[in-house]
Amino acid sequence: MIPGRGLAEEPLKAVLERSLGARLYVAHRLDRDASGLVVFAKNAASHRSLCLQFEGRRVRKKYLALVLGRVDASRGEVDRPIRAFGSGRMGTGPGGKPSRTLYRVLERFADASLLEVEPSGGRRHQIRVHLCGIGHPIVGDPLYGGPRPVGGASRLMLHALELGFRLPDGRPIVLRADPPPDFQAVLEIYKMRK
Repeated sequence: MIPGRGLAEEPLKAVLERSLGARLYVAHRLDRDASGLVVFAKNAASHRSLCLQFEGRRVRKKYLALVLGRVDASRGEVDRPIRAFGSGRMGTGPGGKPSRTLYRVLERFADASLLEVEPSGGRRHQIRVHLCGIGHPIVGDPLYGGPRPVGGASRLMLHALELGFRLPDGRPIVLRADPPPDFQAVLEIYKMRK
């Protein structure tokens, strides 16, 4: 879905296909409330190449996440299995699939921290579940942490910043998308609380 629009709105894939006049193949997904990079392939061969890289955990993914609370360590790792708990919610627990998330503190504020996050793999809601599980839910999260939305923010403060992978011909590529104005606006509010 197009960020900031209701559920009845047209999916991003359909909007792009109409705009380009061509079929696209979804190679990467992003939580509906998050912003940032989403990857589509233009043909079946490229789609297969990208999907194999995502499945093989060979795509390097970097996100920005504004989390509630001051994260003390300058970097850390969450290595907990993730499983579905019903009604679309995920959590850590026995029987889950292996999941690992690395994080690095970029900036600390009075009551929040800005993190650069690298998930290994791509479990549903992985970053949100892992960060909430260590006591630092993502600001604006309507599902994990509390009270909801976390910190009272108008948007989920999770942004897909960077993706690194190989093109079908083997050449490496790194794509980057800076955070949108609404992400920056919420971040500025927390910066003023320093």
